[in-house]
Amino acid sequence: MPNDTILAAEDISHTYTGPGGDLPTLESVTLELSRESFVCLVGPSGCGKSTLLRILAGLLRPTTGQVRLEAQPITQPQRRIGIVFQKANLMPWRTVYSNLSLPLELARMPASEQEERTTAMLELTGLTGFADVYPAALSGGMAQRVAIGRALIHDPEVLLLDEPFGQLDALTREQMSGELLRIWARHRKTVLMVTHSIPEAVLLADRVLVMSPRPGRIICDLPVPLPRPRSLDLLHRPDFVALTERLRRSIHPA
Repeated sequence: MPNDTILAAEDISHTYTGPGGDLPTLESVTLELSRESFVCLVGPSGCGKSTLLRILAGLLRPTTGQVRLEAQPITQPQRRIGIVFQKANLMPWRTVYSNLSLPLELARMPASEQEERTTAMLELTGLTGFADVYPAALSGGMAQRVAIGRALIHDPEVLLLDEPFGQLDALTREQMSGELLRIWARHRKTVLMVTHSIPEAVLLADRVLVMSPRPGRIICDLPVPLPRPRSLDLLHRPDFVALTERLRRSIHPA
């Protein structure tokens, strides 16, 4: 692996086996994530994007191939890798504050450090005024902020995001994209994010990886040379539109 690579998948294939027979999901997927990079993963529904993220997180064993975090093979979940799913999956009986602090409690971190980190994460995610609120009273965007903060609070080096804004309305989704850019600029984690939105991928990423229909393969690796910091103002620039069209053609070739 190159010196700046932190997470790599090497020739990953995966087949689900069930009563109806075998279902090949991934085929010979190889990718490398550089430190502090933001990479988006797009492709048609059912092509194995979520399966790949679960394998990278150590939640699922590949049928063949290997995932490495730096030089170490990944065979189980790692504290150095955080993951956020499409649903926030917050515990309804815990407040925003106690949902955020849960990973620190499980790690038996000293109470003073728990308080310091949780207070800082409330500020980072813009939830300081909602510390004592329960999930039932949160909007979808706020709930996803809590989920992202919970994944970041133990300071992982890699953050995997599985369509985190997929259930939000279009306006809230744009706002959350801006929030994610702000949070990433502050913490500069290595990020791999699954999305079905081509403009969202171009707005956020340094590179966009495109997967084929199932069994999923990487069929395009598109650099995004737009300058940072970025904002929603980019959405109507000609170079932004040109990149979205290139991505669209790679996903839906004529």
